[in-house]
Amino acid sequence: MARERSAAAGGRVAGVDGGAKGRYHCAMNVPDLSLHEAFLRRAVELSRRSLETGEGGPFGAVVVRDGKVLAEAWNRVVAASDPTAHAEVLAIREACRSVADFQLPGSILYSSCEPCPMCLSAAYWARVERIYYANTREEAAAIGFCDAELYRELSLPGDRRRVPAMRLNLDGAFEPMRLWAELPGRILY
Repeated sequence: MARERSAAAGGRVAGVDGGAKGRYHCAMNVPDLSLHEAFLRRAVELSRRSLETGEGGPFGAVVVRDGKVLAEAWNRVVAASDPTAHAEVLAIREACRSVADFQLPGSILYSSCEPCPMCLSAAYWARVERIYYANTREEAAAIGFCDAELYRELSLPGDRRRVPAMRLNLDGAFEPMRLWAELPGRILY
């Protein structure tokens, strides 16, 4: 059941029990900093939910546009048996579904921790306008999450990474890409 509360009332933003569905409203007369802090506190609360449920790591995320929560999620990597089920990715997916668009222009992502490279990429692909986070990637690394290693790996040439990536020349491989580029009305993203 959705609960609506003003960000000014107790510094808490409304949530949905058991999932990231619905729309929420927040008092817009709250100074911007207080509003950002309220949404960020909600992301931290969701990270605690992940701990309580045992569904994944201690991470939560909220996607907001025009002062309204489009979606929120916590990490579900373990429960979903899905290494991509990070809080930010799940929140972005749900936010896109809620607005029936694969882009989220004008939206803000609030995360309990600095996004990992995958989550950061998802935010870029979704055209998120800004990201606020509470904990750093160094703090995540200190408790066993390998974000620092991933950032380091991405700076290396593909063949020198721990998981090597190498191009194999394959006849005809570019044909689907060429055909797509010629499609009238194709949707760029």
